[in-house]
Amino acid sequence: MAFLFGSRKTPEELLKQNQRALRKVVRELDRERTGLERQEKKIVADIKKMAKSGQMDAVKIMAKDLVRTRNFIKKFILMRANIEAIALKLQTLKSQAAMANAMKGVTKALKTMNRRMNLPNLQKIMMEFERESEIMDLKEETISDTIDDVIGDADDEEESDVIVSQVLDELGISLDHELAEITPGLDKPRITSNAPAKKAVAAGPAGGDTDDLQARLDSLRRDDD
Repeated sequence: MAFLFGSRKTPEELLKQNQRALRKVVRELDRERTGLERQEKKIVADIKKMAKSGQMDAVKIMAKDLVRTRNFIKKFILMRANIEAIALKLQTLKSQAAMANAMKGVTKALKTMNRRMNLPNLQKIMMEFERESEIMDLKEETISDTIDDVIGDADDEEESDVIVSQVLDELGISLDHELAEITPGLDKPRITSNAPAKKAVAAGPAGGDTDDLQARLDSLRRDDD
């Protein structure tokens, strides 16, 4: 019987059809209300004209017509408001139906994912991942320690000490002397290569003073004799 009466429409199609019908009714009501408002203005103008000419009987009749016209305008406004409320309800139903379909699809997808998800297998995978990560960290630490042992900083420190000593020698400064001044109270610093030269230079004047003193003593003894 489907080929005689056509296919059955879905709820969404019925909603669209009813919405189109309601919009058409609203346009017709607006058209009729606009015509009544124009008629109202014309009646008011005619009443003023008849009143000026003194035709009071015609004025009373036209006044009743004006009242009926204004009542019809109010009714059209009320009908339009009611139709808009119905259209809003239909739109709400349409939105709710769309939301229900979306939730249905999401629920179906969640069920499929939950069926495919094996929780024990997932836990096993996570444990394996954690174990492999720890192994990788240990390997990286071992490799780093090995590299530090092979390419250590001992040679660099020795070379740095040699360079510092050379610079201090060029400046004529004893590293041990400087350390002794910085850290008093420690053992007597050893004398570097520059220290003997300074001591030899300083010993010259001290020896001269001793000879002068001995000469003066000898002169005093001769005077006493």
